[in-house]
Amino acid sequence: MAARGRGKVYCAAKALAARPEPHYEGAMASVHDFTLNTLDGQPKALADYSGQVLLLVNVASQCGLTPQYSGLEALHEALAPRGFAVLGFPCNQFGAQEPGTAEEIKTFCSTRYGVTFPMFEKLEVNGAGRSPLYTHLTQAPTAPDGPGDISWNFAKFLVGKDGRVLARFSPRTPPEAPELRAAIDAALG
Repeated sequence: MAARGRGKVYCAAKALAARPEPHYEGAMASVHDFTLNTLDGQPKALADYSGQVLLLVNVASQCGLTPQYSGLEALHEALAPRGFAVLGFPCNQFGAQEPGTAEEIKTFCSTRYGVTFPMFEKLEVNGAGRSPLYTHLTQAPTAPDGPGDISWNFAKFLVGKDGRVLARFSPRTPPEAPELRAAIDAALG
């Protein structure tokens, strides 16, 4: 919490949840406008998650931050009954730390970390081959991490029930971080 203006105290999570819908050039209106393939190769419309709060995370199996899978799974399990889901998007752009096939990624995540949250096919989050979903996410005027390229594995985007990007958290923000949990709770209402 921080004091602003005339000594009033504002909660950052409430401010994030109350922001008006962002408008930015060339982007689709909502995360719900995208369809991507799951690790099983099946198309999955993100519109199927309409009405849920989502945490979209670019993940990797051979990264120093890979243990975050445990915290992400714990969040997913604890908050799913309230309408929350973590969505994982494997990416091999940072130090080639996600070199496996879809089957290898699925096996690693389920056997090593007990991951049950939805996982999607490997994609690129930066550069010329950037997934349209990540073009949309990285253009959003977000806080506490601002718009622009993804810096590393495990960047986290909080998406509201309406598909609007609410917040972005750095890769080093652990799933257990109070500020992340507060923002999720605010978005869940």
